Amino acid sequence: MGVDYYKILQVDRNAKDDDLKKAYRKLAMKWHPDKNPNNKKEAEAKFKRISEAYEVLSDPQKRAVYDQYGEEGLKGQVPPPGSGASGGSSFFSGGDGSTTFRFNPRSADDIFTEFFGFSSPFFGGGGSTGVNGMRGGSRFPSGMFGDEFLGSQFGGEGSMNPQRSQKAAAIENRLPCSLEDLYKGGTKKMKISREVSDRSGKTMNVEEILTINIKPGWKKGTKITFPEKGNETPNVIPADIVFIVDEKPHDVFSREGNDLVMTQKISLVEALTGYTAHITTLDGRSLTIPISSVIHPSYEEVVPREGMPMPKDPSKKGNLRIKFNIKFPNRLTAEEKAGIKKLLAP
Repeated sequence: MGVDYYKILQVDRNAKDDDLKKAYRKLAMKWHPDKNPNNKKEAEAKFKRISEAYEVLSDPQKRAVYDQYGEEGLKGQVPPPGSGASGGSSFFSGGDGSTTFRFNPRSADDIFTEFFGFSSPFFGGGGSTGVNGMRGGSRFPSGMFGDEFLGSQFGGEGSMNPQRSQKAAAIENRLPCSLEDLYKGGTKKMKISREVSDRSGKTMNVEEILTINIKPGWKKGTKITFPEKGNETPNVIPADIVFIVDEKPHDVFSREGNDLVMTQKISLVEALTGYTAHITTLDGRSLTIPISSVIHPSYEEVVPREGMPMPKDPSKKGNLRIKFNIKFPNRLTAEEKAGIKKLLAP
């Protein structure tokens, strides 16, 4: 995979957006060249790597490409559709028919400025050299790199930054998922159209494909956020695009928490003498469940660990609960009634 961006940011591969922000905030402040005048060259190199790692992992598109194809996939050729990559509309393009993800890391200073909401805060008037070769000096006195400063001055709660633009309200969309999707996990690709601005301020309409990696066990209401993927307009931070998981009804199963629930129709004879349930699971396995107990109207057969995966640990599952709809005969002859009385008499 080449460079390990997760290792550089010191996060695991399941890190959420908040985890990435905390990691970047801590490491970017630690390794900013202005804070490391005695080992500036090493600090600049680490600062660039930290910024590049954050840029990739905080962008769902770039992260999806990186997770699947590594650094080479981000900066070079990736397999064409049909060899593992998703087909259809794509954010890969190439004039010769090849598929390329064009990723050129942005300036570490630009990422720092965008993240903290300051316009070049460290390059204000002295003689030090920034990561981009800009001359300037730290505007902040020593001692202002502590955690208290990070919370109050760099985008934490209570931040009073007059340069920070307002952010547009989040745009929410339903993400219909089948019970099979939520059981097995998978990938969905959603095409969006948005307005973006170039350096001159000119806007153009572009289409992008957002990749959503559905994790086994996700529940209705789970939110997936793509930061700042809304339209770009002057003096406004683009809106986040949020997809909210919605669960499609299933023909056989319903979901209660982490349990799957189903109902089997059986005859009164089967309820009294024994019944074998044959069930196809959401991942296509066949279960054979013999029931020797007398099945009364409120009876439930519980099959352990055949429910939905637990979202935090998909190796663990809830239970499958089988309920029964017992079909009673519409009428009985006198002879049948007598026979039943004789059989069931105490």
